Amino acid sequence: MSPLPEELRSYQWPPSTEDIAKEQGLSASQILRFDGNTPPAPPASARPGTIAKALADVNDYDRGRYFALRSAIAAYHDVSIDQVVLGAGSDELIVVCARAFAPNGTVATVPTNSYSMYSFAAGMANATMIDKPKKADLVFVCRPNNPTGELPDVPSVNGQLVIDEAYAEYAQENMVHLINEGAIVLRTFSKAFGLAGARVGYALCDPERAKILSSRLAPLSVSSLSAVLALAALSSPPDVTEQIAERERFAKELTNVGLEPLKSYTNFLYVPYDEPEKFVASLLPFGVVVRAFKGAIRISVRDRDDDDVLLDAIKKMRVGELPDPSLYRLQRATAETRINIRLRLRGEGRVFVDTGNGLYDHMLQQLAFHSGMDLRLEGVGDLETGDHHTVEDMMRAFGDALSAALGDRRGIVRYGEARVPMDEALAHAVIDLSGRPVSQLVISPDPGMAKHALESLAQSARLTLHVEAKGDNDHHVAEAAFKAVGRALEIALRVDGNQVRSTKGLL
Repeated sequence: MSPLPEELRSYQWPPSTEDIAKEQGLSASQILRFDGNTPPAPPASARPGTIAKALADVNDYDRGRYFALRSAIAAYHDVSIDQVVLGAGSDELIVVCARAFAPNGTVATVPTNSYSMYSFAAGMANATMIDKPKKADLVFVCRPNNPTGELPDVPSVNGQLVIDEAYAEYAQENMVHLINEGAIVLRTFSKAFGLAGARVGYALCDPERAKILSSRLAPLSVSSLSAVLALAALSSPPDVTEQIAERERFAKELTNVGLEPLKSYTNFLYVPYDEPEKFVASLLPFGVVVRAFKGAIRISVRDRDDDDVLLDAIKKMRVGELPDPSLYRLQRATAETRINIRLRLRGEGRVFVDTGNGLYDHMLQQLAFHSGMDLRLEGVGDLETGDHHTVEDMMRAFGDALSAALGDRRGIVRYGEARVPMDEALAHAVIDLSGRPVSQLVISPDPGMAKHALESLAQSARLTLHVEAKGDNDHHVAEAAFKAVGRALEIALRVDGNQVRSTKGLL
């Protein structure tokens, strides 16, 4: 038997969310990852309905090599389709570039402190890493750069130039025009497009180099399901304006807590720090995961709510305060919908609900606000078929999160009652956080889904709910009902010692 080949140095992944949660005594839903440079949520197009046709054909190959996707990418960058090469993430194309242009040769990066995948790819090509780009057979320019976030100049080189633009959307500039001078530009759907798990990347280059890369790729290394997700995402390219604004706000807030992030052109911040490993470890009990580098930490920018959790954790960690276990996270995904929830039972009435269903988004906002919760609920659903699935799953997901946050329901008043007028309408709600899903509801007239929405909440939250709401205007009647439920819930959630309010000792 011939000897086994030598094991190469390989990319090292951080621990899984589940492993971190187990080690810290938390649930996986309480872990916030600031170490992956990905958005906090996938695009609205990433739902089961998008891939339904691809699933129906998953037994077969796409013999056109994803012509529709390659055409859409070409149109997105104003190049021809023969200048587009698909890969299983841009990482696959990084490896292929190393094997094609630097076998047994030399590779350099700009800047030298750059994405570790370049050195792993060099190892796969039996190439040597050097620090002189002018003398290298292959030069990777990470622009914007990972992990530092800077936007380096593109040098003049003698070897093959590859510009990795994984974060170009955040920089709001690109070097695609250099493909006419022989450069290869790499892009990905993993970052701004929010499809990291789909593993779709692509190279833009002249037709000659496209043929060279394609000849070294496995046929159809991108799955048909991933190709459909990427095509759908391209139909509505990401607007990163809000993410950029949050990046700048987050950087200022980090400065206010004593950190000094560098200027960033990406969706993450690079912070020089003397003891990065210690800093990372100190945040883990709070369910917050950031990444350590030599002499620095790197922090992904998520959204304002998540970023504020990290800021709060830093403040508490520095003064020795314990983590706040009151924030609950939940994701509910079905064939029709995807709902993400962040819930704090006793908050400040900070509420944001967005599923694309304006009426019932508004109704749940009223309920959560009047209950005194902090709630952020975002979701997408098959609204083209009607509002039923989206409304039902929104309320079921909210109920699931509420039930999880209540735990054994110890120390709460348990019962609540409220009357709320809304112009000519009047609603009366009585609630018992009993653990028993019962609902007796009269909503007349009903705008369509109000009764069913509250029934869904009672079932998934395991509560007893009585509501009577009547009036002339169906909107007013429903709004009064949801407000009344919220007001009653606020009373029932009040802290009253440490007992379970039941003679049985449990609910």
